[in-house]
Amino acid sequence: MNETNAEGPLDAVEARLDTTNDLLRRVLAEVAKTPSTHAIFVDAGYLYAAAGRLVAGTEDRRSFDLDAEGLIDALIDKARTIFADSRLLRVYWYDGARRRIHTTEQQSIAALPDVKVRLGNLNANNQQKGVDSLIRSDLESLARHRAISDAALLGGDEDLVSAVEAAQGYGARVHLWGIEAPDGRNQAEPLLWEVDSQRTLDLDFFKPYVSRRATTMSYENVEAPRPSRDQVRFVGAQIAARWLGERGRAAFAEVLPGHPYLPGPVDQDLLVEAEGVLQYSLRGQSDLRRALRDGFWAHLQAQF
Repeated sequence: MNETNAEGPLDAVEARLDTTNDLLRRVLAEVAKTPSTHAIFVDAGYLYAAAGRLVAGTEDRRSFDLDAEGLIDALIDKARTIFADSRLLRVYWYDGARRRIHTTEQQSIAALPDVKVRLGNLNANNQQKGVDSLIRSDLESLARHRAISDAALLGGDEDLVSAVEAAQGYGARVHLWGIEAPDGRNQAEPLLWEVDSQRTLDLDFFKPYVSRRATTMSYENVEAPRPSRDQVRFVGAQIAARWLGERGRAAFAEVLPGHPYLPGPVDQDLLVEAEGVLQYSLRGQSDLRRALRDGFWAHLQAQF
């Protein structure tokens, strides 16, 4: 009788353990079947400038056609081969538009499946405003909520470094995709240093989706030629001279600790003023933007 009573509680404990173990096995099996998730983030300004220059020899969007639907499908396929055990959340397409009103082309892209178009503003000089902050907001939010494990970022601007850092801070891995440059680089080195991996898409990848328009000579006649690094560096020094004359030594002391980087507002003002002087957009031109900053710093440091 006593042996029976002693075995009863043990049997109950063993039964509960079996139930718990069975539940754990089922949970682990479900977790094992749940794929990781990736998303693709496309800075359209960089894409148009770099792909246009690579395939059509110009960064002017009016001078070539881009098969966005075909290219997006190709990017999705590329991601599928890289993230073989992962599922696509969606493609985020970041571009600029005046008053953030979709153009006809942007409307057609927004209508594609698995694509989300996010618009920054486009100013009078056709410069994008607010795109980098949109990328950072989405990357950070998706990583924070564990909606993605990997992010493929097609871009090149140094301002994207903070977006990469924000996503990585929540455990997501960020993979930088670039576009082959005919000469030099078209991605900022600090961005290359920060990401988890790098990949360059070459001419053959983009050729099927970019075609030069036959009737664009009138645009080429008025398009400003690409300035040299020395020209841009000289403009940077000129702007630094005016900047220092207006603000004085105290302003220099404030920015010096961040060398070789400039505070965001100063860097943005430098970029806008330089583009006005050069009559040429430096967006997506990481080598020229570095030359601009180099010229700015060189003049400041020569004064003290």
